[in-house]
Amino acid sequence: MKEIKITEIENIRIGSAENKEAGTGCTVIICERGAAAGLDVRGGGPASRESELLKPMAAADMIQAVLLSGGSAFGLDAAGGVMEYLEERGIGFDVGITKVPLVCESCLFDLMVGDFKTRPDKAMGYAACEGAEKNNYQDGNFGAGTGASVGKLGDKSLCMKGGIGSYAVQIGDLKVGAIVAVNARGDIYDWKDGKKVAGLLNADRKTFADTEEAVYKSYEVVKNKFTGATENTTIGAVITNAAFPKSSLCKIAGMAHDGYARAIRPVHTSSDGDSIYALSVGDVKADQDMVGTLGAQVMAEAILRAVRSAESAYGLVGAKDL
Repeated sequence: MKEIKITEIENIRIGSAENKEAGTGCTVIICERGAAAGLDVRGGGPASRESELLKPMAAADMIQAVLLSGGSAFGLDAAGGVMEYLEERGIGFDVGITKVPLVCESCLFDLMVGDFKTRPDKAMGYAACEGAEKNNYQDGNFGAGTGASVGKLGDKSLCMKGGIGSYAVQIGDLKVGAIVAVNARGDIYDWKDGKKVAGLLNADRKTFADTEEAVYKSYEVVKNKFTGATENTTIGAVITNAAFPKSSLCKIAGMAHDGYARAIRPVHTSSDGDSIYALSVGDVKADQDMVGTLGAQVMAEAILRAVRSAESAYGLVGAKDL
């Protein structure tokens, strides 16, 4: 097994656009030739677009792009810019008079970080596609990770900066990678040794508190127990050059959620919208369970790299500065 760049997986281009001052952005994965895709949503508060397309019983057998975005549900507008960009280039489902690009999107909540009135919109979605022409993707405070934060139980001044991260590997001809915007309610751990790397801070803002222990202090039933009950969501995608249909990709996406569980605690809460797409962009023959198992591993590492590459910003401490 050798590490490769996420952009070394064939038949995809990845681009980002962001407004650093406002603290938001979006990241697009473009598959001009089309990609079979699946989706698994484990969080209780997702903001998503065209999710029904990815159910095995839906007629569409491929999509042309996945967009990961900030802006909460407002950010769903950014997919219009991706559609415009692709239609201009004749990419999409042929309906005779035009080609309709099939674009799926998931959004995270970053409205509390910068200017809440500035959200990813059609223009930003289009700009992300232009960025994909140059594969301008970077880990850290870029794209959908621009306004991401982690460890959000209680005082907002005690959470840390999240970001977007990626990791990919190759075994023989098989390539499997992950890209993920980490905006979790929970704390972030190194999946290899179990050490905490980002999350809820103590009042000194230099040492870690423990979100799980804070949760365990009371089992009283309280409506919206988690303050700011929708200010989270980790969104990502597993990408492989192995050939799979939608049904297998939905399973692979589900297995990749094990990567979330290894690196984020707590995870999949009612106040997160945790979602993972799985994209098949090649024709390599590979075992579904092997790819799903590897998908969980690359996802856990991508989460780790997202927070380790995040710079301090918007009054939030980045892991590298702790």
